[in-house]
Amino acid sequence: MSNRRRCVVVGGARTPFVKAFTSFTELDSVALGRLAVAGLLARTGVARGDIQSIVWGGVILPSASPNVGREIALDLSLIDVEAQTVTRACASSLSAITTAASAIERGDCDVAIAGGSDSTSNAEIKLPQKVVHAMAPLALGKPKPADYLTAVGKLAPFSDVLPTRPRIAERTTGEVMGEAAERMATRNEITREAQDAFAARSHHRAAAAAEAGLLADEIVPVEAPGGWVHQDGMIRGDTTVDKLAKLRPAFAKGGTITAGNASALTDGAAAVLLMSEERAKALGFTPKAVVSSWAYAAVDPADQLLIGPAMAVPRALDRAGLSLEDADLVDFHEAFAAQVLSVEKALASDAFAKLRLGRERAVGRIDPARFNVHGGSLALGHPFGATGARLVTTMANELARTGKRSAVLGICAAGGLGAAAVLTRPLEILDNLGARQLAA
Repeated sequence: MSNRRRCVVVGGARTPFVKAFTSFTELDSVALGRLAVAGLLARTGVARGDIQSIVWGGVILPSASPNVGREIALDLSLIDVEAQTVTRACASSLSAITTAASAIERGDCDVAIAGGSDSTSNAEIKLPQKVVHAMAPLALGKPKPADYLTAVGKLAPFSDVLPTRPRIAERTTGEVMGEAAERMATRNEITREAQDAFAARSHHRAAAAAEAGLLADEIVPVEAPGGWVHQDGMIRGDTTVDKLAKLRPAFAKGGTITAGNASALTDGAAAVLLMSEERAKALGFTPKAVVSSWAYAAVDPADQLLIGPAMAVPRALDRAGLSLEDADLVDFHEAFAAQVLSVEKALASDAFAKLRLGRERAVGRIDPARFNVHGGSLALGHPFGATGARLVTTMANELARTGKRSAVLGICAAGGLGAAAVLTRPLEILDNLGARQLAA
């Protein structure tokens, strides 16, 4: 680390996260991203002329404007700011952040905004390919009357020409993510009771963080068509294991995955301001954290679709020169309680370490007191393209607030992908804190 430029997190901001088809229904992913970035600019006070790049993440990309990052730049009159949009399923905004961090480390730029957004409410309904193949020549060409009759003939029989309900399913297996989580719960012996207890803890911790004003430090209020939205819309501080136990299985008869222990379809956006350490100092900013390392991994989607973080987290820790026990904070995306608990169990398993990681001993056990300390996606929601930037923002703020040294992040993603990153406090800041504590 001492021999290379370091990328630091200067600040982060996000919209409230709300359930799809509620307050943000009329705000698409570009609009949500614009609101998050505008809030970030206002909160940090960074000069627009200092911004050199935007790297944005998204999953449900609008077909008419798939480079969402550039659309955000144009909407905010950041005309000279180059921009790109990346997609890595639920790890998209973390991928955006590490892409920007790589550019900063290489010296390609000094100041970048990275983040992501998604609007499930504005997902485009796909027509059957049969209809597209029949009608596209009419829309794209100069059809003659006879061409219309030909197109109608191609549509017959007409039983399968209507749009169907979208499914978040793996292309290679046809399995939806909830079904994969059910299989993981069975294979890893994760009980319904354990899942509901984890979900209740997520809500309770998120509610406590909101009550303490910690989430307000990252949330930018949004004026939606129906009025102002100041806070996340899905936190249930009054939920209990007993209440969650009454919910029906959502993906399999007699299963364990329910609407209560799975993340909900969500609209929202999150953005992070990144700089080289030298430029942050020159501009008078105090970094909150260093993006010390990251790693991505892949597994067979037909095996354990969402186990990827158990592969990526140890790689990121190794690259940062840390062990799991060294990390003061651990923050994992909560797609499903069963998925998080499966990853946690894998990290603590000697057998998994030997079989999958080539290690003699387990990566380590996670202390519940430092694990998802402000709740997670089960309570806050999960806009696919924004969750990674939300994790980075929350953990950077927590490191700065508490003076702790390090945080490790983990995200599972469709396609059998896993992502991880390690944030650390700048050593000079920690040294100054230590000196002040000794003096006191």
